[in-house]
Amino acid sequence: MKPVIFINSHPIQYFAPLYKLIASQTDINLNVWYCSDETVNGFIDKEFGVNVKWDTPILDGYNFTFFKNNSLNPSLFNGFWGLLNFNLISALKRQVPSIIIVHGWGYATHFLVILFAKLFGHTVCLRAETPLNQELKKSKVKMFFKHSLLKLLFNRIDYFLFIGTENKRFYEYLHIKKNKLLSTPYCVDNQYFNIASNTINKDKIKFSFNISLNYKVILFSGKYIDKKRPLDLINAFAEANLFDTILIMVGEGESRDSMGKLIKRLNLDDKVILTGFINQKKIVEYYAIADLFVMCSGLGETWGLSVNEAMNFSIPVIVSDISGCSIDLVKENINGFTFKCGNTKDLALKLKKIITLEPNQYRQMADSSLQIVNEFNYNKIIDSIYSIRS
Repeated sequence: MKPVIFINSHPIQYFAPLYKLIASQTDINLNVWYCSDETVNGFIDKEFGVNVKWDTPILDGYNFTFFKNNSLNPSLFNGFWGLLNFNLISALKRQVPSIIIVHGWGYATHFLVILFAKLFGHTVCLRAETPLNQELKKSKVKMFFKHSLLKLLFNRIDYFLFIGTENKRFYEYLHIKKNKLLSTPYCVDNQYFNIASNTINKDKIKFSFNISLNYKVILFSGKYIDKKRPLDLINAFAEANLFDTILIMVGEGESRDSMGKLIKRLNLDDKVILTGFINQKKIVEYYAIADLFVMCSGLGETWGLSVNEAMNFSIPVIVSDISGCSIDLVKENINGFTFKCGNTKDLALKLKKIITLEPNQYRQMADSSLQIVNEFNYNKIIDSIYSIRS
């Protein structure tokens, strides 16, 4: 098999365990090429509004290379021209024929890699996130020009690695042939979260958080920004009027003041907790005490990996219908529900339905969550990489 090279804009905490697994447990000759190192030692996340430094290793256990960024305005956060890595081109030219997996097309570097990798005899694969249901909500004029450009780019790609059903439908909408589509599901390190789920003492954590042991916990985890629609959940929680239940909203961001004012206006000060930013190692404690996980995001939520994380703790989920993962991770009335994005009445009804389930019904729904998410794992990605005919 040809060597495999992943092209990433920067180290990503969700991808690092996959790379480590490939390097340690397969015979794949793997390297990861990064276009920026600006997040490695901590960075100001403009959406969180805080300095972020991940507390889990993101560069351990696999081979990687950082490339100089030649952009005139260099940064991951400066749009399309923020990454421009000319040395990648010469590296591709020197590299023996390989399988090149490019994550997305959001930067100029991605276009350069796709254009030149094929020219230098490599097998080019694209792994992006775009869900069709969100794409169809965009301006028809913008879609026309975007899709015309993408079709030119797609002519140079050998395989399209789709992350879920809506992403696959996007490629099919642009007439990508079936034999070029490979499933590489969006997933998290299930093993890590399964171990945490089985070892954390739920009652002990509740006690440390000053939460009554008989209280049920609804959990939100994400940035406090418009895309995540946190105000919707607060309004729905108030409308559901649930007894012995609290809402914990893990995260931080520019909407915090609006959330705080809404909580006060609805007299929910003693029923809603805003935690601030919580890092990777600590987040498992919140999943461990949750009885229900909710993601109410709108346009721009191309998947929602926090749903995967939560489901590893055998938690029922409620997810907005626009979120990229909803069709794959949520089976109606089996492990949770979807609701129409922005419809707080619908969300309130479903909050109430799950929180008031009989214990046996709840247990079945919780167990189903774990069974479903177990199918979204790194081994499925590895199998697809092995199937690439190069």
